[in-house]
Amino acid sequence: MRIEVISLAALLALTACTDSDTDGTDTMDTMDTGMTILPEGVSCEGTVCRVSGTITESFTMDADHAWLLQGGVFIGDDNGNDAVLTIEPGTTVYGETSTDGFLVISRGSKIMAEGTAEAPIVFTSSKEEGSRATGDWGGLMINGRAPTNACGDSVTDPADCSVEGEGGSGQYGGGDVNDDSGVLKYVRVEFGGTLINDTNEVNGIAFQGVGAGTTVDYIQVHQNADDGIEFFGGTVNVKHVLLTGAGDDLMDWTDGWQGKAQFVIAQNYEGVGDNGIEADNNGDGNNFEPRSAPMIANITLIGMGTSDIGMLLREGTAANITHAISMGWNDWCMDIDHVPTFDNAWDGEGLNGELTVENSFFDCPATPMFNAVPDVQLDESDNVIATAPFTTDDFVRNLNVGNQFVDPMLEDAFNELSPNFAPKSGSPVLGVDAVDFGGFFEAVDYAGAIGADDWTAGWTTSAAN
Repeated sequence: MRIEVISLAALLALTACTDSDTDGTDTMDTMDTGMTILPEGVSCEGTVCRVSGTITESFTMDADHAWLLQGGVFIGDDNGNDAVLTIEPGTTVYGETSTDGFLVISRGSKIMAEGTAEAPIVFTSSKEEGSRATGDWGGLMINGRAPTNACGDSVTDPADCSVEGEGGSGQYGGGDVNDDSGVLKYVRVEFGGTLINDTNEVNGIAFQGVGAGTTVDYIQVHQNADDGIEFFGGTVNVKHVLLTGAGDDLMDWTDGWQGKAQFVIAQNYEGVGDNGIEADNNGDGNNFEPRSAPMIANITLIGMGTSDIGMLLREGTAANITHAISMGWNDWCMDIDHVPTFDNAWDGEGLNGELTVENSFFDCPATPMFNAVPDVQLDESDNVIATAPFTTDDFVRNLNVGNQFVDPMLEDAFNELSPNFAPKSGSPVLGVDAVDFGGFFEAVDYAGAIGADDWTAGWTTSAAN
């Protein structure tokens, strides 16, 4: 039986059972599902397998079983007991609502989740289809050994920095820029973001110190209660990313993320969510190193009527962004915040290349479209001690090259239930000079995330519940 036809009612009935010797559930150390002997922390009954606790042996989630995360599930323990979680194409993994199920890949361990467009891997709520909602379960957290500046000035070598992740998700950080946490490909994470405690909601996917050796391509986070994806330091690169209906920001980075991203769609929903991008270096020290400095090409940021800001660049972040579309945002299409962010981008006479937004298209109802008021820095008595060398409006319109302020003419980008993010015939985003970042980036002659081929077709969702 394939997971797509497994009844959620049957699954929930099974999860009401206990793990006692009298409930008919096979024990871990002797149970064989026909795939492999499963490790401690995994038990199966019929076509339903329950996963809990810390698992220090490698195993495979196959597509013939439904996999239920009960509470916090940790793959590996960050103490040298590493494990590999392999997930087959077409597999569905359910986060149990009653126990706030979530999945953590610990430092040194790996997730090998390589689906296909025809058989994506889906992480979703344990509730029945039609009853699911944001915050039903936790999410996916991956911890790596790539650098972060979250330790601030307390360490001189990033290799000595080890940080506790949000929601009690374990330690991350280190000195390996090419650290490898595995593969996420054709993976969908939906209806997550539960409140773990009073201060921590879980992001759809949290990349915590994840290194550039990790492969992330074709992922969607749908209707997460907190951010869609967030990068806490690290160097991981991502491509073909769809973020829809997040309750907070769609794409967030902080604490020194220095990765790359191309072909990203971030669609805000009416009445929920904040910013398309919320980008920080470090709130405790805007100039901490390594500084957040991602390179981003071909991103489409869609705001609805009650949305906030398309791109919010602040807390000292650097970034090089090109071939972007930011449209529909209610506050501003883009804003730069905090004087150190401006200063980081300025050499005294012009931009120094640390922070650029070029060859991009902006169309927002906000008036003005960009913040035209000079940013200032205040002391504890609210006295102005520093003024930014330029305004966001100046930055976008005059200091960068190739930016246009016209309707990008997308087919149906504001449709929540059946969106089409492709450019219409005659759209001004077609035929622009190709992306020239090189290396990881594909050279394409259009702005925004989609050209002639819709890479979202067939494996993504817009389901409301």
